[in-house]
Amino acid sequence: MPITTRGPSAVPSRDQATIPPTMRAAVLRGDEPRLEVLEVATPTPRAGEALLEVISCGVCHTDLHVIKGEVRFPRPAVLGHEVSGRIVAIGEGTEETRGLQPGDVVAAGFIMPCERCDQCARGRDDLCVEFFAQNRLRGTLYDGESRLAMPDGSFLAMYSMGGLAEYAVVPLSALTALPDGLDPELACILGCSGLTSYGAVFRAGEVAQGDSVAIVGVGGIGSSLIPMSRSAGATTIVAVDVADEKLERARELGATHTVNARETDPVAAVREATGGVRVAFEALGHPTTFAQAVGMLDDGGRMVAIGIAAGSATADVEITPLVRRGHHIVGSFGGRTRTDLPEVAALAAAGAFDVSSLVTRRFDLDDADAAYQALARGEITGRAVIVTGAATKEFG
Repeated sequence: MPITTRGPSAVPSRDQATIPPTMRAAVLRGDEPRLEVLEVATPTPRAGEALLEVISCGVCHTDLHVIKGEVRFPRPAVLGHEVSGRIVAIGEGTEETRGLQPGDVVAAGFIMPCERCDQCARGRDDLCVEFFAQNRLRGTLYDGESRLAMPDGSFLAMYSMGGLAEYAVVPLSALTALPDGLDPELACILGCSGLTSYGAVFRAGEVAQGDSVAIVGVGGIGSSLIPMSRSAGATTIVAVDVADEKLERARELGATHTVNARETDPVAAVREATGGVRVAFEALGHPTTFAQAVGMLDDGGRMVAIGIAAGSATADVEITPLVRRGHHIVGSFGGRTRTDLPEVAALAAAGAFDVSSLVTRRFDLDDADAAYQALARGEITGRAVIVTGAATKEFG
């Protein structure tokens, strides 16, 4: 996307009188693994940032890990890192708007590149030093401060942009405008599910025309790997899970084979069906499934690990086959936001990454805790989204 340079006075902003002073946000606080909807101050964007009126936010297992205390993160916090919204203001002092203006409907990538560190300078947004050091460890943006506060004014951490709220501050570097024709309520999943699967398939996995792939775990992220692999040219796609309803859904999305790992040895089943796959994706972050994915590889194959593990979990991988068979094991946290998120949006607009087929449930913001409880119980097949009502006001 071209970058437009403007002076601060040239950046239009929504009339501040129409932005409410407070908003609802789903807050994780205390030691209990639950979200509570509170009224907090509406955040204000600073230079290089936009204020979004959130339309919807994806329900992701990574948030669930934080809620359950399996991934350390400061509390209290507002989670939600997969967002669509309408820009209502751009921070004072912004000089580069990246072609975005108030009124634009956008998707926000969960990796929000600082654009200043060495990794960002070489295009590796997925390894942004400040994103991990400031946002993922401290719950702040890159000046070391959160844009959110509790009702008493005390610190309220942001997980990415803190999208489980009616408004969210997002660096402009993490935004891309939505092409015409995409449902903004569903398009929020481009920012994590889409960006993660794009990075795994096109970058880490290097999936090419005619390749065979296996996907171990076809939940929210795993299911998104199916259409993304098809768009890269994969012709054999084996979905592996323990839930028949997820496997049935995987076939609807384009999987050519399914394996229920509760009923049969998944490694043997995948190898029998394919002789070994060129690329195996592990989307759960479990030691057992990690080793299984490696065992499914053909000679010279690549195993791409995308699942976030609980705590300091480790996996056993047999060394000799890794060496003799020339296997590759690579981690993939996500795509490169500034270049890849626009590509994901273009794939969605072309129908190659069909968000309407991937989103299976919708919840209201008041039911955010219920959404994550359902996710924890394994009741969500595909991807769920939490809507704020902004879509109904603007697009209904």
